[in-house]
Amino acid sequence: MFDFTLLINAVYVISATLFILGLKLLSHPSTARKGNLVSSIAMFVAIIVTLLDKNIVSFEWIVISIITGSVVGGFAAKRIEMTSMPELVSLFNGIGGLASVAVGWSTVLGNSDLSIFVLFVTFLALLIGGVTFSGSVVAWAKLSEKIAGRPLVFKGQAFANVLLLVLVCLSAYLFITEPTLLTWHYLVIGLALVLGVMVVLPIGGADMPVVISLLNSYSGLAACAAGFALENNLLIVAGALVGASGIILTNIMCKAMNRSLVNVLTSGFQAVVKNEMKIEGEIKPLTAEDAFFVLEAAQSVVVIPGYGMAVAQAQHALKELQTLLESNGAEVAYAIHPVAGRMPGHMNVLLAEADVSYEQLFEMDEINARIDSFDVAIVIGANDVVNPAAREMKGSPIYGMPVINADLAKNVFVLKRGMATGFAGVDNPLFFKDNSRMIFGDAKETINTIIRQFAD
Repeated sequence: MFDFTLLINAVYVISATLFILGLKLLSHPSTARKGNLVSSIAMFVAIIVTLLDKNIVSFEWIVISIITGSVVGGFAAKRIEMTSMPELVSLFNGIGGLASVAVGWSTVLGNSDLSIFVLFVTFLALLIGGVTFSGSVVAWAKLSEKIAGRPLVFKGQAFANVLLLVLVCLSAYLFITEPTLLTWHYLVIGLALVLGVMVVLPIGGADMPVVISLLNSYSGLAACAAGFALENNLLIVAGALVGASGIILTNIMCKAMNRSLVNVLTSGFQAVVKNEMKIEGEIKPLTAEDAFFVLEAAQSVVVIPGYGMAVAQAQHALKELQTLLESNGAEVAYAIHPVAGRMPGHMNVLLAEADVSYEQLFEMDEINARIDSFDVAIVIGANDVVNPAAREMKGSPIYGMPVINADLAKNVFVLKRGMATGFAGVDNPLFFKDNSRMIFGDAKETINTIIRQFAD
């Protein structure tokens, strides 16, 4: 008789290998789409072969779920604007956590013959999955401005957090000792959901890229715990890969801000230090028409995008301006800060949508090494990631944070709607530099005005 278990495990090994290959392909923008496709195929094949397991009596609902998920995912991919991608990614993280909660609960529900180890990892799946779900919903609400993006704190919050952690430990004991009692199931899930909210609420909008990366890691760890509960090797491997890669990315982004993960989790950027420092100087405004004359004569231009570019949806206009500058003989480069935008790689995604070549995207360290050679630096919607106070002012809350040294370019054009500070709530001395000019107004309209000047 054919051994389906052997076939299933063999396919699991192949799928795990494809997951690793998919992650490798995701490491470069030119192969990222292929990496997603490879990983998706690997998971689909793994799900299909799992249905051959003799323990699965009826899988009609699984097929219906696959079809439904594919339709919803395809619809979301087509309908969601690139500027709203951070919110969508956050919700996807939350759904992953919720799935782990469902798997963990179904594992222990009505089953009294489980080892302490299985009960413990099931508890972890419920806890981490619940934290991931509710934390992701709060992150979504902050990103979509359903609630305030600033750190939300209240009096006695530290005491509430300590009490919450004590209750979580107590719920773990009750859940493991009396797993058949549904009351403890609800208690664990309820505490996990509250903990997720309490973890993300105090984190400011400037740290959202780190939060999304961390929640992605949590969703992987929850899946890994669910894999142990189910004794499913592939789920363990897939969850571990997501969890580990998310932690690595989170660490990279924390280093990019010169902050520890503990600092990010315990205080929003705005709450690190009360900013009493005010920068004084003279703002030098410039019209888009006058900016055209400088750009027309420029031999090299570096564009430094931020979240404001996403809000203005100016990436396509930027691509058009890039084409005109290049046809005029200028070199055009894009400088990408690791935490620019609202999620890891946000600027890369937006520029890729506008068909900007990957070869023209440079990381912070690469561009800083030669930024003083550029004739013009165009800062569009970025603020904190180009703030020279991080280098020059020891009393600044962002002092020591690595930034793109836009102020070292020969000329700096800052495209902003007004003089408001960034998410860090810190004034930017770049705006007052001798080589800096402020071009106020909607970034997309400003760029289109410059484009029209080229056409005249």
